[in-house]
Amino acid sequence: MEEGVTRCGYVTLIGAPNAGKSTLLNQLVGAKIAIVSPKVQTTRARVTAIAIEDETQIIFVDTPGIFAPSRRLEKAMVNAAWEGVQDTDTLALIVDANRGVSKDVERIIQSLEEAGTKAHLILNKIDMIKREKLLGLVQELTDRGIFNDVFMISALNGDGVDHLRATLAKELPVGPWLYPEDQLATAPMRSLAAEVTREKLFLRLNQELPYSLTVETEKWEERKDGSVKIDQVIFVSRANHKPIVLGKGGNTIRQIGAMAREELEAMMGCRVHLFLFVKVREKWLDDPERYTEMGLEFPKG
Repeated sequence: MEEGVTRCGYVTLIGAPNAGKSTLLNQLVGAKIAIVSPKVQTTRARVTAIAIEDETQIIFVDTPGIFAPSRRLEKAMVNAAWEGVQDTDTLALIVDANRGVSKDVERIIQSLEEAGTKAHLILNKIDMIKREKLLGLVQELTDRGIFNDVFMISALNGDGVDHLRATLAKELPVGPWLYPEDQLATAPMRSLAAEVTREKLFLRLNQELPYSLTVETEKWEERKDGSVKIDQVIFVSRANHKPIVLGKGGNTIRQIGAMAREELEAMMGCRVHLFLFVKVREKWLDDPERYTEMGLEFPKG
């Protein structure tokens, strides 16, 4: 690259639920930005993270998994994912190589074909599939004619990620950087903090966890001793969900709070006083304000 010439642009990551987009995003940026859990549809809104590759600033946009939605929240998530496709410099479809072309992947490819949209193909989890099967999958997908290039990676252990980031950087347009060099994400810290707690809820409760649950940071107080006091509310949609989150004698929520506090202190480099409250809000899935808080547009109907 010519000395003194900078590049900057957007790379949007799309894929079916649990393709590994959030894990890949964190690897590409080199920091924990997007939450990760085994539960499908963990990412609800678009997550924007920033990486530097030589003289290029890459703005990665991680979108919710694309699937056939049925509930209002699901529709909002899928709408957010497709909106991320509309205005980007480079589009990358991430496919779980072990699962291959699922119904959700086929639906995404068909939508790209109908729109005449080209994308990079990123085959993830290649360490979990035999070489012969992997090569067959590559052939099957490249025959579709919409992919510019194919990258084979393991987002979990980082294999192939450096090459992917370097290649993406070279295609972005010449222009000034849009963010300071040390900025890793566009979301405010209070939003990232709420996401950390939501991740710990997923990890601790897993199958017990009600799908209709969200976390909001209500208060953020920076104290004179350099510590931060954070009050967060966990909203559940039914009264019988509240004791699941609290646990016997409040044991579960204490464990979740300790896990979230430890990660927040590592992220922020200071002492964190985290206070969690659980509230029942039966109609929150029909409340436009809650969608705005999550960074989603409220779908009508």
